[in-house]
Amino acid sequence: MAGHGRGAKPERAPLNRDRVVAAAVAVADEKGTASGATMRAIAARLNVEAMSLYNHVSGRDDILDGMVDAVFGEIDLPEPGTPWKQAMHDRAASSRAALLRHPWAVGLMDSRNRPGPNTLRHHDAVLGSLRAGGFSVPMAGHAFSLLDSYIYGFVIQEVSLPVVPEDDFDEIANEILRYIPAEDLPHLAEFMAHHILTPGYAFADEFEYGLALILDTLRPDET
Repeated sequence: MAGHGRGAKPERAPLNRDRVVAAAVAVADEKGTASGATMRAIAARLNVEAMSLYNHVSGRDDILDGMVDAVFGEIDLPEPGTPWKQAMHDRAASSRAALLRHPWAVGLMDSRNRPGPNTLRHHDAVLGSLRAGGFSVPMAGHAFSLLDSYIYGFVIQEVSLPVVPEDDFDEIANEILRYIPAEDLPHLAEFMAHHILTPGYAFADEFEYGLALILDTLRPDET
């Protein structure tokens, strides 16, 4: 049959908007920044000419809209009927996991003027879970904002920390401790010695503590 002889090139999947957006996300992940996902870089990843992308996206803003929506699509939606506190916990954990996979997205998540379908479904599901749990419309908004501020802020801090191999952590922390004179900085020295340097310490564990504190503070205001 034609196209299956020796030397025939394998058929390439047809280009569409989803493939363009997926390539843009992959490029941003590699480069660590959304600005690295240029039309040229995306086209190179797809092995096409940059101008051909415009048959499927209208331009840079359209790609950014799609990238943000793709990340929202990776976040688990609250399941109907799940108690609001459990739903918000699971959604926060899933949001953090998605943002750690795509750190470049943290500053973009709520910045787009044309939110996509995943983004809209996400927001509707979160608000719906809070409303079903007895939160008034204003209080649902307060809870949503508070939780997102915590999630985004924690991830920004988490990805900003230096990457230290686990085997080297104690050595590096002890090296830092040597530069903290206990007589001048007693509280910092104590914190390093009795918290940071304790066996099994991981900054990531702070996420659950803060999240539990927020969820325990929030209260439905409707009966």
